[in-house]
Amino acid sequence: METTGLSAHDRIVSAAVYRLDARGRVEDHWYTLVNPERDPGPVSIHGLTSEVLEGAPLFPEVAAEFAERLDGRVLVAHNAYFDWSMIAREYARARGTAPVRQRLCTMALARELALPLPNMKLESLAAHFGVRQRQAHNALDDARVLAEAFRPSLHAAAKRGVRLPLLECRPLTEWSAAPGGGASRIGRQAGARSGGWRPSRRRPACPYPNPGRYEPDKPLKQGMRVAFSGDTSVERELLEDRAVEAGLHVATSVSRLTSLLVSNDPDAVTSKVAKAKAFGTPVVDEVAFTHLLRDVAPADG
Repeated sequence: METTGLSAHDRIVSAAVYRLDARGRVEDHWYTLVNPERDPGPVSIHGLTSEVLEGAPLFPEVAAEFAERLDGRVLVAHNAYFDWSMIAREYARARGTAPVRQRLCTMALARELALPLPNMKLESLAAHFGVRQRQAHNALDDARVLAEAFRPSLHAAAKRGVRLPLLECRPLTEWSAAPGGGASRIGRQAGARSGGWRPSRRRPACPYPNPGRYEPDKPLKQGMRVAFSGDTSVERELLEDRAVEAGLHVATSVSRLTSLLVSNDPDAVTSKVAKAKAFGTPVVDEVAFTHLLRDVAPADG
């Protein structure tokens, strides 16, 4: 799908579904534009202007047909948490729930298969399997490309006995009350835990110099110092591993040198969030961060 942006407040502007059988063969496909009822966001990326989207159906008008395509299926996507989060929030806005119980991220599957990819972009996965992209950032073509690249990945996993990295899709509630009677939060996971403790893990030093703070609407750059605060949907250590693999420095605390703080609750009363606000450190949520991980710029030099 294509969206107006990466935050919990952003909307879907187009969606496509390729349904596959158990062997990865295409059964059918479906595509729709969606009127986001706001500005379309990065037109330079997805090419969908306000004029194009003006006559498109609203999400509640396509929700039933979309749900029919998803019902009883595993949601397979490249960076599946992002797609699932956007879908779940749209259904929550429409006072409904997406009928998806499991998701599979092809980025995670590529890692399980140890594919020799230069990075985790969809275009790299496609090139590895000889799949030609016709129109990048077009929801229908991206879905086709992913379907064609997923089929050999599925067969390779079966042949090698690799367990598919399936994750549970817990519905997101759009208007859940915040703890202590504060402002409501959009997109909190039902039953999500707060707090928690885990032991720290020593990692090798980042080989790249710190290029400074992250700037909105620009890519992350190797060497940036990234800290995490609060609960995440994806296992924290997995997020940190992905950051390290991309060439980022995972920090255990926030200082004036921190480039970015990742937090699903930017209003939380935690020392990291408080320090980030005091230092002017940018804060993004987990969805935005995982999206940014798709395209980390190389270090200067």
